[in-house]
Amino acid sequence: MRKLEPPRQRTIGWWVDVEELVYTRAADGVATITMDSPRNRNALSARLLDELADRLRWALDEDGVRVIVLTATGTVFCSGADLKEQRAAEPGRPASAPVTGALPEIMSLLWNSPKPVICRLNGTARAGGLGLVAACDFAIAPRSASFAFSEVRLGVVPAMISVTVLRRVEPRAAAEYFLTGEVFDADRAAQIGLLTRAVPDDELDATVEHYAGMLRLGGPEALAIAKRLVREVPALPLEEGMHRMAGLSAERFTSEEGQEGIRAFAEKRRPSWAR
Repeated sequence: MRKLEPPRQRTIGWWVDVEELVYTRAADGVATITMDSPRNRNALSARLLDELADRLRWALDEDGVRVIVLTATGTVFCSGADLKEQRAAEPGRPASAPVTGALPEIMSLLWNSPKPVICRLNGTARAGGLGLVAACDFAIAPRSASFAFSEVRLGVVPAMISVTVLRRVEPRAAAEYFLTGEVFDADRAAQIGLLTRAVPDDELDATVEHYAGMLRLGGPEALAIAKRLVREVPALPLEEGMHRMAGLSAERFTSEEGQEGIRAFAEKRRPSWAR
């Protein structure tokens, strides 16, 4: 398999390798990573997962990329595991066997990314695909999309994806859909925390562009820290949280990035990172 080697520059055009199952385009600080395997509804095959991990690592390492958008082609965002590959698995194979492939790494890359990640769902998502959705900071879907944790109906469980999903979805709703495998719509997905927003189909791209544009206005270091605050602060005891956050606040006001932002505000101009 030929690896994609995008040009290393701050302003990047776009490129597509038709032999790949995942391709990347980047412009204006936004890298869009697209799963392109519509023939099997963008199922998480070993090859697709390997390529997706490769593209994500590139976007995270590229200084010119400020925001990452994850999407897919066709009418289905992701149908979950590639069941053709899973049928080849022998009963009782050891836990270390690569049934999940690169999925754990990909979910970790998305979850821990210092750069904001937007999931642009082009359509329906099922099972393992919902682990990707939950791992992203923002998830925007058209109202025509539907969702299901269908694993139990196959006699398996949403084990790996539960690590991100259960950090997003309300406990009662998680129990309802993990146990029943029932299909639910995009409005319900937003209501229970799986999605950031469900929008009319013809507003999907405009909504994603709106979020990407807003994110480019934030300081790169500040965005990375703000992501951690959302996840870490609620677990801190009150007094410890107050003490630690007071120190962090003072640190950020005196940081190089913070001082640039304050100067830009006083001078009525955009800060250096938003130009």
